[in-house]
Amino acid sequence: MASRPSLGLRARLLLAFASLCVVTAAAVAGPIYLAARIAILQRAQDAAVESMRSRLEAVFPLRSAVPGPDELGRIATAVTDGNGHAIAVYHQTYSPSVPPPPPMGGRLPGRIAPALQPGAVPAQLRRMVAGGEMGWQRVVWHGAPFLVIGAPLLIVEPDGTTRVSGIEVYVAHILLSEQRSIDELAGLAWLAGGAALAFAVVLALLATRGVLGPVRELGRAARLLGEGEMRTRVAVRGSDELAEVARTFNTTAAELERHVEQLREMEADARRFVADVSHELRTPLAALAAVADVLDEEAAQMPEPAGRAARLVSQETLNLTALVNDLIEISRFDSGVAALALNEIDVAELVGATLRTRGWSEQVRTELPPGVTARLDPRRVDVVLANLVGNALRHGEPPVSVRLSADANWISLEVRDHGPGLEEAVLPHVFDRFYKASAARARSEGSGLGLAIARENARLHRGDLTVTNAPDGGAIFTLRLPRRAADPGAGPQ
Repeated sequence: MASRPSLGLRARLLLAFASLCVVTAAAVAGPIYLAARIAILQRAQDAAVESMRSRLEAVFPLRSAVPGPDELGRIATAVTDGNGHAIAVYHQTYSPSVPPPPPMGGRLPGRIAPALQPGAVPAQLRRMVAGGEMGWQRVVWHGAPFLVIGAPLLIVEPDGTTRVSGIEVYVAHILLSEQRSIDELAGLAWLAGGAALAFAVVLALLATRGVLGPVRELGRAARLLGEGEMRTRVAVRGSDELAEVARTFNTTAAELERHVEQLREMEADARRFVADVSHELRTPLAALAAVADVLDEEAAQMPEPAGRAARLVSQETLNLTALVNDLIEISRFDSGVAALALNEIDVAELVGATLRTRGWSEQVRTELPPGVTARLDPRRVDVVLANLVGNALRHGEPPVSVRLSADANWISLEVRDHGPGLEEAVLPHVFDRFYKASAARARSEGSGLGLAIARENARLHRGDLTVTNAPDGGAIFTLRLPRRAADPGAGPQ
């Protein structure tokens, strides 16, 4: 399952700082803004209610218990202050909306409240006033905030009791100035929050620079260490956790460099030992081979136990000679002295010569289009083909085939058998040195170096050798080589 993309460390730190700033600003500025808003509206509301109470005293005594529109208009005018319209209502009769008087100097306010009508008064407020109680309610009317205050006019009886006269007075105070104050307060809160957010982002950038710098340096050093630069170290700054990580990295890198150097020395010693032993064995093996040839020729005239022993000595001498030659060849690859002797060759003719020389022409099917030429080392390509075809004949099942294909830059030679193929656990190790697929083959004639040498020869040409199992059975070895291999430097062959 594909992993979900995640934010980088810089983005996460910026997001964390910004989130903390937003939460802190909201936690601090939010309650302050709400408290200030409530205080502003409450102060305006208390002032308007107190003003209306004082103006209602000018209405008494009532001139008529059943007032008409004119009397209701006089009442509305009496309770009007300089910040809103007033209306007086008696059952279904109501006064015209009375606008506020102009302020001193004759200049009108920037926004005049619309005419107040009984239908504009909230129903809940009307029920409260009709029940004999004074009430108020904030509403939005014609897109502007208003405080609507309603009060009943009471009649005082001679015995001191009061009763509702049925006359209701409503005053709509516009709250534009208070709304402007609240908006200015909100603007200041947003401005302060924005400034705090910008400051938090700057702090986050500085923090990420201080954190990401050492992290990037550690990442670069780890990458170089993975690429083989064992001397890579990082600078240790300060005494914090990142400095401790840097010190740990340097210690680990130093230990790793020491172990790698030891392994390299041991590997070089082992290769040098194999090369020296192989070269030292060539001289006695040459003498043994000459004696083995004589024994092999005389084996037929010897008594059977002696003849069988002579043939065994001859065969084992040949096997030992092949092993020593393979060890010498692999040591040349390890020491970097193996080189190519390049020639322009016809690939189909080279494959045919390889098969004819070893007597395999009748056993192997070929698909070799003519005219395919390449600049290769014919001896090394012959070694690779002989190894692949020989393995297919010994360990696979017929028919064994060799197929040649080419394009403008590459040639490919496929060697295939039709046996059971290779087990999946074996495929990754086919080209390992001294590897044999079955323990039963531990005493087989092969040295376990043939395929390793074949791949080294392919890579020396800047090509490769791979193996897969065919869908219908059998193993397919594919030798892929460039048609124009680069000329190597001169070296021993």
